[in-house]
Amino acid sequence: MKNLLDLTFEKLEKALLDHGEKSFRALQIFDWVYKKGTYSFDGMLNLPKKLRTGLGEAFGIQLPDIVEKLTSKADGTVKYLLRLNDGNVIESVLMTYKHGHSICISSQVGCRMGCVFCASTGLGLIRDLAPGEFTGQVIAVERDLGIRISNITVMGIGEPLDNYFNLMDFVSIICDKRGKDISARSITVSTCGLPERIYQLADTGIKINLALSLHSADDAIRSKLMPAAKKYTVDELIKAMGYHFEKTGRRPTYEYTLIKNVNDSREDALLLAQKLKGSICHVNLIMLTETGHGEMERPDGQTIMEFSNVLNKYGIEVTIRRRLGEDINAACGQLRRSRGNK
Repeated sequence: MKNLLDLTFEKLEKALLDHGEKSFRALQIFDWVYKKGTYSFDGMLNLPKKLRTGLGEAFGIQLPDIVEKLTSKADGTVKYLLRLNDGNVIESVLMTYKHGHSICISSQVGCRMGCVFCASTGLGLIRDLAPGEFTGQVIAVERDLGIRISNITVMGIGEPLDNYFNLMDFVSIICDKRGKDISARSITVSTCGLPERIYQLADTGIKINLALSLHSADDAIRSKLMPAAKKYTVDELIKAMGYHFEKTGRRPTYEYTLIKNVNDSREDALLLAQKLKGSICHVNLIMLTETGHGEMERPDGQTIMEFSNVLNKYGIEVTIRRRLGEDINAACGQLRRSRGNK
């Protein structure tokens, strides 16, 4: 059975027309689902009974089941292990800030990028998520906590741009003013770096934020850390990110996970600064999550501050990411991996 949540407003209109219904019914259905939170066709009382019956026969409204929920005692971060309709499991993380509730969602079941420091890649790629499975994570967490989510980061399990078309349908659904009406400016997509998709995304003009997982400005080091990166140079990726900025006006973010004695030296910081000097961007320094499945370690606080100071001297804005949910394995892939993908 097809999941109604997979359909953009335009695709829902077409589906209704194909079934001999009036296109204005799409607005009513979107209102019931995304505004009123009604997930049963029987509850959509302004639809004719015949249409409700027909919708129930053709579509389901499929939300993931909550398998496990962990809440951090330190900062209130909530991590979810969610089971999809086919039995596969993914993760979502809810973080609360002064400006509102932010969710980090998955884009694939597993990942094929192979980043050596990331728990998400340990079990490989199983499949892409459908648009409704992106949206379903947002709805499931909102329903569970009784909140409204205002910010979305697609930075959980998977490589979003490796699932580009489903990602874009999700963006269309979640930003639609007739539905969830979340601003594109409140959505961030994190990517390992697929330049052709970055250019394609930029050309849509959709003003979502883009974060590049860089982790080294040295091509040789980056290729070892991120096997999928061998195909593209750092310079090619920075150029693509610059193009996205030109088309959307959204400042690029470069994610940089610091790993002791791998990419954390003064020389590493200087090379990164030279690559980014003069560009409008933001660098997010991330302390390595030690998964227990490898020998990589995070550097000490002094090393992190020295790295940050080098970038600051070159006029590059830097943030050292807050460590949230560490006591509940909140880093993407950790909970799923610890449960053996069951």
